[in-house]
Amino acid sequence: MDDGLVAFLMSTPSTAAKPPSEARDYFALFGFPRKLWIEMNLLEQKFLQMSWKLHPDNFVNASEAEREASLQRSSELNDAYRTLREPVARVEYLLALEGARKEGEQKQQAPPELLEEVFALNESLDELREAKAAGGDLNALKMRLESEQKNFQEKLTEVDSELFAVAKEWDAAIDAEANGQAANNAERDAIKQRINKLLNRRSYIRNLVANVQKELA
Repeated sequence: MDDGLVAFLMSTPSTAAKPPSEARDYFALFGFPRKLWIEMNLLEQKFLQMSWKLHPDNFVNASEAEREASLQRSSELNDAYRTLREPVARVEYLLALEGARKEGEQKQQAPPELLEEVFALNESLDELREAKAAGGDLNALKMRLESEQKNFQEKLTEVDSELFAVAKEWDAAIDAEANGQAANNAERDAIKQRINKLLNRRSYIRNLVANVQKELA
């Protein structure tokens, strides 16, 4: 049994929500370094192993307090697995864990380079809503919106590609430190800032695409 599993099983379960930077480290829980590439088969293997240790059948003769604790740990384990299994959630969690995830008001601001396209898209959405209310012909408007939606969907794919590339830089920095190189905090901070900016851009574009899908439905 690895150290992460032993520590988790013997720990006191969390009873209140905490910021990720103060809560349990999901990467450490599964015995992983704080890297953005994870071997999915190994993650699943560790999850199943730990889930089995926390299965209710193993606590039939335990006290009520022990059964309650095992249920809480099982819930934490499920949260950790779901977070690390999904690539974007994993990136967001890592930044939050590092105290670097900043959303706030910047999250909903249109990236400067997209202002014109966002303005055009919002105009098309307004026209479609007005046409729906007036019972007008929607075909041409819907075709225009579908084209704009495709454009932003492509931009979303581009952002995901950029995220993947920057994630590789983060992992390379972690590997360098693991191999004995001195920690380069300035480099790590710069990478985290780039990732945070890409996540905000991704969130904004994703919301735009979702709004268009809603209006086209």
